[in-house]
Amino acid sequence: MKEFKLKENEIKELTTVKGGCIASDRITVDGQKVGYMYRETDSGWRFFSGDENDEYTNNPDNFNMLQLNTICNYDADIIPYLEKAVGTKLARDVNGTFIEE
Repeated sequence: MKEFKLKENEIKELTTVKGGCIASDRITVDGQKVGYMYRETDSGWRFFSGDENDEYTNNPDNFNMLQLNTICNYDADIIPYLEKAVGTKLARDVNGTFIEE
């Protein structure tokens, strides 16, 4: 059983943007910030810390399906980008700013 960094009672309403997403355990379990994110479908955001290797990403047990609001509680910096178009890819630079790829 996974031990998530945030407990259910710690999740607050931070965004009205609805939809699901997939997030790496590096964020939800280990507490890392989102370092890379991309939008695959209408609400299909994928969130990574950015340090996951191929072996890690090839294991589906290292990921969780969440509501967008939940992942926003792990890293609120992503909120301004949630309504970007399908196909958007963003990576955090050395200054902590998301840059579109």
